[in-house]
Amino acid sequence: MTSAAAVATTRPAPAPARLPSLTGLRWIAALLVFGFHAGTMRIIAEPDYKAVVDALFTLGLSGVQFFFILSGFVLVWSARAGDSRRTFWRRRVAKIYPNHLVLWGAALLVAWWFADPVVPAAALENVLLLQAWDPRPGWFYSINTVSWSLSCEFFFYLCLPLALPLLRRARPKLLWVLIVALPLLILALWPAQQLVPEVSRWWFTQIFPPVRSLEFWLGAAAAELMRRGLWRGPGLTAASVIFLGTWVAAAEWIRAELWTTLLAVAYLLVITAAADADVRGKRSPWRSRPLVWLGEVSFAFYLVHVLVMTSVLRLSGDWGTGFEGWRGPAAVLGFLLVNLILAGLLHRFVETPMMRRLAPRRRARPPIPEQRTAGTQVTGDEAHHTDGVGTRAEAGGADQAGSRSSYVDSR
Repeated sequence: MTSAAAVATTRPAPAPARLPSLTGLRWIAALLVFGFHAGTMRIIAEPDYKAVVDALFTLGLSGVQFFFILSGFVLVWSARAGDSRRTFWRRRVAKIYPNHLVLWGAALLVAWWFADPVVPAAALENVLLLQAWDPRPGWFYSINTVSWSLSCEFFFYLCLPLALPLLRRARPKLLWVLIVALPLLILALWPAQQLVPEVSRWWFTQIFPPVRSLEFWLGAAAAELMRRGLWRGPGLTAASVIFLGTWVAAAEWIRAELWTTLLAVAYLLVITAAADADVRGKRSPWRSRPLVWLGEVSFAFYLVHVLVMTSVLRLSGDWGTGFEGWRGPAAVLGFLLVNLILAGLLHRFVETPMMRRLAPRRRARPPIPEQRTAGTQVTGDEAHHTDGVGTRAEAGGADQAGSRSSYVDSR
């Protein structure tokens, strides 16, 4: 812990800036997950075509890793001291639960249509977002398969308000220790899984919420360092080059237990560099209007894409075999378009209105007296500071409220 005086010199407490580049990057992560599932579902029967998809998206499952790191980053970055735990939890429920309920119901309808057996206890676990805690094979992937990640997110949301005061008071050295130690802990999980029964090892390393929270806390520690102006990392161009090099090397030569760690670091560098570019007003390819819209619907896209693809493949009789010739790549593009349309509708008619109705409004920040602390001039909420992060004005606007909070939203 550190003293109040030290906090004043190291953390000027800037107002959360809009981070549209992170919204755009959310779409890239969602696209990686989509491509991975398109390959593993064998939508494309032609070996040469399928090889291209596999080469491009073989590590696409790590897109969920990106989401978890991003979630920790933006929730710490945007957290307000005046918000109660109840307000935070209510806002998070309002954000993700309506979409989850719609897809949960849709998945049950699909199961009824195909006369698939549904275990009531598994359905109950799924609707309550508890399934990630259940190691039984098939249970954590029950009903809408991808909702296991929401089960993890709910655990993160429960923990963050309890841990945030500790993060705010932590010494910078401790935060840097977390930045180094958390990727090493991710690496250590692979030998540690030998202590778990073999049937539960995938669940332990890929699903179990406390394990997946390591990525969340990695993003959270980086956000706290950036809030204080203490983050030191490459710029967006260099971070992107590092990520691409890591991706290619991991796909070609590196074993899974290593690439999960390396990609966690690479994702963190891209997230922090993109956020810094937004706050400083630097150029970023990820904040274009189309990419921001795609990022806004990426949560809905993620929730619908597997259910849509499996349902169509079963109806067409191509489940497990794929489409021959050019019909395979055409089907993948068709799925991409259909899922985007459905995601846009879900975002427009469920996610947005329910967020407005259910989420508490953000209270206006009260003005504070002008004061000076160690080279930092703070005047009310619109602080200008010399912490290397930039100002709210430079970032291009105020916080987003209600349904327009996606610029500082984890999903």
